[in-house]
Amino acid sequence: MAFRKFKDIHYYVGGIIILTAALYFLFSRTNQNNSGKENSTIIYLAGHITNAHQIVIDNFNKLQKGRIIVKTVNLSFKKFSTDEKKELFARFLRSESDKIDIFLIDQIWVPRFAKWSEPLEKHFSYGARQTLMPAGLESCSDGKHLVAIPLFLDIAMMYYREDLLRGYTDYVSVKKKLDNSITWEDFTKLGESLKKEGRPFYTFQGKAYEGLMCSFIELMASQNMTLYKNRKLQLNTPEARKALQLLVDLVHKYKLSSSRVMEFEENQSYDYFVENDGFFLRGWPNLGWHFKPDSVQAVRISNMRKTLLPHFAGQRKTSILGGWNMMVSKFSKNKPEAIQFIKYWIGEEAQKIMYEVGGFLPVNKNLYVDEAYVKKHPELLLYKEIIPKGFHRPFLRDYTKISGIISSYVNQALFGRLNVNEALKLAEDKINSDLLIIQ
Repeated sequence: MAFRKFKDIHYYVGGIIILTAALYFLFSRTNQNNSGKENSTIIYLAGHITNAHQIVIDNFNKLQKGRIIVKTVNLSFKKFSTDEKKELFARFLRSESDKIDIFLIDQIWVPRFAKWSEPLEKHFSYGARQTLMPAGLESCSDGKHLVAIPLFLDIAMMYYREDLLRGYTDYVSVKKKLDNSITWEDFTKLGESLKKEGRPFYTFQGKAYEGLMCSFIELMASQNMTLYKNRKLQLNTPEARKALQLLVDLVHKYKLSSSRVMEFEENQSYDYFVENDGFFLRGWPNLGWHFKPDSVQAVRISNMRKTLLPHFAGQRKTSILGGWNMMVSKFSKNKPEAIQFIKYWIGEEAQKIMYEVGGFLPVNKNLYVDEAYVKKHPELLLYKEIIPKGFHRPFLRDYTKISGIISSYVNQALFGRLNVNEALKLAEDKINSDLLIIQ
C-alpha cells in the first residue's frame, strides 16, 4: 500500500511538472506575438476557449484597438482534464504568479480559488448585478465578497424523441406528463410498455465522474435531501439509498438503461443515444452543438424535445445547475482592463454570441425577456422556467475530492460489484478516513 501511495504521488508530481511546463510554453508562444503592441495593455485569459469565446474576444480587441488586447491561453478539454486545469491554476496562483489576469472556472471551484481572486463588488454595482441571472450569481460569493462573475449557465434536462413516441397508444397523456416532469414511477411503467420496441429507453451518464455524481445528487434533491448539511455528509440516509437504488434498478431490474451507460460521459452517451434511436436521454442544453449542422445525427435530433427530468411522486421537480465563472487574479497587474473585458462579456452583445455560436446559456437576464430575441430563440422560455427550479452542488472546498470518491462507489454499484448499502457506506468511510476538510 505504501508503494502504491508513493507511485501515485510520483505520477501526480510528474503530471504537475509537465502541465506547468506546458503552460509556460503557451505563455512564451503568446508573448512572441506581441511585437508592435507596446502601447496596448495585454491581459491574459486562461481556460477552455471555444469558437464562441474567441469571437467575443476578437470583437472586444477590435473595439479596444490600441488600448487593450486580450490574449488567450487555451487549456482545451482535448488536452487538459478538468482536474488538470484546476491544479494548473492552483499552482500558479499559489506562487502568486501574475501571468494570468482572468481565469475561467467551474462554478464548483469558487471556494477553492476565492482566496486568490480579486473582490469584485466594488467594480460591479448593485444595478449591474441585477442584470445577471440569480442562479449564476449564487455561485460567485465566498460568503464575504463577490469573487467571481458568471460567464454562462448550464442545467440538466431530459430529451425525448417526440416522433418515436407519437406511435404510442397513450401518447397525448404521456406527452402532457413529460412536459410537466413525469414521475419516476410513471416513467418506469412507460419503459415497460416500450421495451418491446428494442430501442434504448433511457440513456444517462454512468461513468465514475462528475456527470454520474450529478445524477445521484439530483435524485437526492428530488426528495428534498442535500448531499451536505450542518457540516455533515448525508450518505447514510434513506434518500441517498433510494437515489442510488433507482440508478441501479434502471440498469439491472427494469433493464431500461443499457449496461453500457457505465462507460459513458456526455459525448459518448449523446452518440449512443442518437445512433441507436433512443427514446429518452439525460443531457445538457448543448446537445444540438455536439453534432455538425448538416449531419445525419443533426437531422435525427431535430425531432427531439427538451423537458424537466423525472421526479419522485409527490416530491420536488428539480435539476442540477452548472456553468462556468470568471475570476480576476488578485495578483494581476491589469485589473481595471480585466474587469472592463468581463463587463463586456456579460453584456447582451457578447452573451448573444456565446449562445448562438456555442449554445452557452446566457447569464444576462435581458435576453430571456427580450420579446424579439425570444421569438427568434423560443427555447429560452423553457430555460427561463426551469433554471429557477434548479439547485447547485454544495460549495465545498474539497468538493472535487468528495465527488470523485462518491462517483467511484456509485459506479461500482451500477456494475453490481457492490450493493447500494455497501457502496454508500464505503464512500462515507473513505471520505472520513482521508480526513478531508469539509468546509
